[in-house]
Amino acid sequence: MAENMPIQVEVWPVAADDMGIWLLSGDDAWRPGVPVPADSEPHFEVEMILAQSGVCSRATQVLHSTSWRVDGQTIILTYMAVIETDDLVRKNWPNARPISVTLPDAVGNPSTNAANEPPVPRYIDVLLHGLRHLRFLRDHDATASNAMGSTWHEHLEPFAEALAGMYGTPHHSN
Repeated sequence: MAENMPIQVEVWPVAADDMGIWLLSGDDAWRPGVPVPADSEPHFEVEMILAQSGVCSRATQVLHSTSWRVDGQTIILTYMAVIETDDLVRKNWPNARPISVTLPDAVGNPSTNAANEPPVPRYIDVLLHGLRHLRFLRDHDATASNAMGSTWHEHLEPFAEALAGMYGTPHHSN
């Protein structure tokens, strides 16, 4: 009999300053690559990843699970962590990378899939989906919206309705 799929978490730590939105982790999410222990739970494990990466809990403005996906033999739970910054992001996070609404133009759309098949997102698609999810929270979750503040409100504005364009090309099976 096959074993159950393990669950792992990933965290996309983002911050915003006057210059824009930044991915604090550089080029990718923080992924410990180990399953969530049975005596724990995903949210706690995400908090531990943040702490191990130098993010204190009071600096985390919003911590929200945005999606899940199968990756090989593992289920990945994705979290966006909105991190507070008092200054320009790169002052405290020199390896941070800018994230722009024009990023999808640079990387192109994800591959299509049939309506009854699971999508196969790239990491960049996961990040962009997470940002669009934060935009949704900005508009529809008063607590998360208040926690983000005006800088986030401004920088999330262009991310509206972008998901629809990601899958605007119909899938054609071979």
